[in-house]
Amino acid sequence: MQALELAIDQKAIAFKHVLMATDFSEPSQRALDFAVAITRRYGSTLSILHAMPPEPYDRVPVGQPLELNRRSLEAETQMAKVKQYISEKGLDAHLTLRRGKVWDAMASAILTQEIDLLVLGTHGRGGLKKLALGSVAEEVLRVAPCPVLTVGPGVTAVNSGGTRFGRILFATDFGAASEKALPYALALAEEYQSELFLLHMLPPLPGADLGPATYGASTYGAEEFMEWQQTRREKSKSRLKELIPPDL
Repeated sequence: MQALELAIDQKAIAFKHVLMATDFSEPSQRALDFAVAITRRYGSTLSILHAMPPEPYDRVPVGQPLELNRRSLEAETQMAKVKQYISEKGLDAHLTLRRGKVWDAMASAILTQEIDLLVLGTHGRGGLKKLALGSVAEEVLRVAPCPVLTVGPGVTAVNSGGTRFGRILFATDFGAASEKALPYALALAEEYQSELFLLHMLPPLPGADLGPATYGASTYGAEEFMEWQQTRREKSKSRLKELIPPDL
């Protein structure tokens, strides 16, 4: 993609509708603060979603309906607290309680509400705990049709002045997925006047493209090999520079 085309795409990016999925844990609260800050920055619509465990399909044991009701009431209480918290920030939000699997609930909301950004807190309890590692995280990052912002437990909490992305790291393999991600990195860097770092990792030994090192040191000396590696590095640097629009 040409730099000028990237510049045009980058300026068109806006988070009109932000979806925050919560399990009411502390990591979700951290993620909520980021969702609030981004919503305020972009003048977005904010939606909050909580997915309750699906009801069993087989015969419900004695006492199980009471347990299901208790979970529903607890979720409603927690959602009311979220609503109060959002109101104290001077914002409004669409709140949704849905029974079902976490990803199914998120996928439905993304499609029906035309979500531009999905925000998640990792290492939460219950279903969202799997977002730190495992199949749910892979499914969200691989299948989600919108950008996904994950906020881990090591992330510094948002202060009263709001969030600011002072330094942004964009790692690329020059593939199709990286090409889609780059305009978002450029847009955020311009919006927040951030330092933008572009990174491409070269494997210590060639993988996909077999180079002269394949034939061994006996036929290809160390000096020539280092020169060849340096050529690869310079070529990658040139490709990185080509990604930067001239007006950024």
